[in-house]
Amino acid sequence: MVYLGIDIGSLSCDAVLVDEGERVVAWRVVPTGARNLEAIAAARRGVLEQAGVDEVSVAATVATGYGRNRVDGRLAAVTEITCHARGVRALLPGTRLLVDIGGQDSKAILLDGEGRVAEFAMNDKCAAGTGRFLEAMARGLQVELADLAELDRQATERTLTLSSMCTVFAESEVVSLIAEGAAVAEIVNGLHRAIAARTQALVRRIAPAVDGLQVAMSGGVARNAGVVSAVSAALGREVSVPAEPDTVGALGAALIARERHG
Repeated sequence: MVYLGIDIGSLSCDAVLVDEGERVVAWRVVPTGARNLEAIAAARRGVLEQAGVDEVSVAATVATGYGRNRVDGRLAAVTEITCHARGVRALLPGTRLLVDIGGQDSKAILLDGEGRVAEFAMNDKCAAGTGRFLEAMARGLQVELADLAELDRQATERTLTLSSMCTVFAESEVVSLIAEGAAVAEIVNGLHRAIAARTQALVRRIAPAVDGLQVAMSGGVARNAGVVSAVSAALGREVSVPAEPDTVGALGAALIARERHG
């Protein structure tokens, strides 16, 4: 038997299958788009095909993410906070502080010594510093989202600052900076440092001091090495990133399905 976790977010729908021994046997990430039901179906179909099993083999499904209540046949719908904590506990057991930057919100999660959620804080009021924010900035810079990390590495001065983190105003500011002759690499580095400063403020709400805490990042933005480096510098701590950071929530959901079944 296998257990399915589905994390339906604003940018992607992630699915993970684990077996009886809680080992990952398949994972899939598909764009959410405007039709999240289609994304859920595609993610589910993708992991089943990758694992070479059919629906009958799925003993239980747990859904998470903002669209979790749209997943049919679920055993339970569980919050992202709980699922990301459970997922990172399996991947990086010593983690005490998890920063999750997704498509439309950011979270800081403080874990106790057993990997359980002790405290958390969320930025869910606007898209500042999230995947949506970076998408908008990439459009303004006329570069690919996947190229931001490499552009960050090319920055040499690293002193440019942005006055606004509002997506609309920041995009206008980026256009103005380009018109004034600012280097794209320096703008990207400034964007990443601005995200890191916002993340640091979020972390301080639950952990005024992070000395001695093992820190990890999850979510699709964690694939951007420039953001990870900036967050590490802002917190003064090395930040670990799982191999597939955008599937951490889905993994946690799959593990919870395994634990709750029967």
